[in-house]
Amino acid sequence: MKAIAYHHSLPITDANALLDIELPTPVATGRDLLVAVKAISVNPVDAKVRKNRAPKEGQPEVLGWDAAGVVTAVGPDVTLFQVGDKVWYAGAINRPGSNSEFQLVDERIVGHMPASLDFAPAAALPLTAITAWELLFERLQISRDKSLTGKSLLVIGAAGGVGSVLVQLARQLTGVTIIGTASRAETADWVKQLGAHHVIDHSLPLAGEITRLGLPPVDYVISLNQTDKHFEQIVELIAPQGKFALIDDPEHIDVRKFKGKSVSLHWELMFTRSLFQTADMVQQHALLEELAQLVDAGIIKTTLAERFGTINAANLKRAHALLESNTAKGKIVLENFQ
Repeated sequence: MKAIAYHHSLPITDANALLDIELPTPVATGRDLLVAVKAISVNPVDAKVRKNRAPKEGQPEVLGWDAAGVVTAVGPDVTLFQVGDKVWYAGAINRPGSNSEFQLVDERIVGHMPASLDFAPAAALPLTAITAWELLFERLQISRDKSLTGKSLLVIGAAGGVGSVLVQLARQLTGVTIIGTASRAETADWVKQLGAHHVIDHSLPLAGEITRLGLPPVDYVISLNQTDKHFEQIVELIAPQGKFALIDDPEHIDVRKFKGKSVSLHWELMFTRSLFQTADMVQQHALLEELAQLVDAGIIKTTLAERFGTINAANLKRAHALLESNTAKGKIVLENFQ
C-alpha cells in the first residue's frame, strides 16, 4: 500500500522531511477494523510528532490522526461495524497513522460517518471534535442544559481546529456566554460565524479586553495554544472557583497562582483512552456517533477550510508548513491516493 512517512526528524523544508513509500497492507485482528482511507486532515500533533519522535531503527514512521474511509475487513472480536461501513476516527498516537492507503484502528474509537458528509469534510472533524467534547463535557463538566445561563467561557485560540468545533458545541449545546480570541480580522469573523458571542484580540492583554467589554470575571477558561504567554492574564481574569483547561505544553506556568481563587486545572489529551486502554474507551465511539447525528441534523458544521489535493508527501509538507506558521484557520484536508 502507498504511505507517507519519515525516517528522521527533520525541518519541514528538508526534502526528506516526509517521503512517499510503499508498506505491506496490515491485517485486522481482535477488535481492529482495516479501513481504506479516503480522506485525512492534518493537525498540529502531526508536526509536533514529526519534529520530536524519532522512528525506530529501520521502521518508517507514519503520521496522521484524522481520517474518513471505508471498512474493508474486521477482526474476529468486532461487534460495532461491518465491511462496507463508512467511518470516521482520529486513531491512536502509539499506532501507525492515517497517512496510508489502509489503516488498522480499534473499533472502540471509531464512529459511523455522518450520512450528510462526503469523506473530505468528515475527515476534518474527529480529532478536534473529540478534544473539544472532552474539554467541555468531561473535563470542565459544563452542563448541556441550554436554559442554564449566566456562566461564561473564554476560548483562547478559538479560530484553530479545536476552537472551531468547540465554539460550535458550546453555542449549540450549552447556555454559556462564549468569548473567543483571534488576532486578525479574518479569524475574528470566522469565530463569530461559529457562534461566539464576543471576540477579543489575544495579541492584547486578555484581562483588559474582558474589562473593555464590560464583562465580569470568566467562569471557564480553555487555552488551546500559547498558554505560557497568556497565563498571567488568565490568573487575573478567571473568576474565583473557576475552572481552567488546556491542551498544549506550556514551558513554565506557576499553578500556585490559582490557589487564592481555588481554581481547578484540567488537562485534556484525546489519546489518553486509547493509550491506556481505559475501561471507558468506547465512550469515544459513542461521542462520534452522537456527533454524526448533530452533523446530520445541521447543528454542527464541518470545519474544513482548505483542500490541499491528493494525499502525498509534497502536499502533506505544504500542510505541515502552514500549521507550523500558526496562521491556519479551520482544518486542512487531503483526499485520495493516486
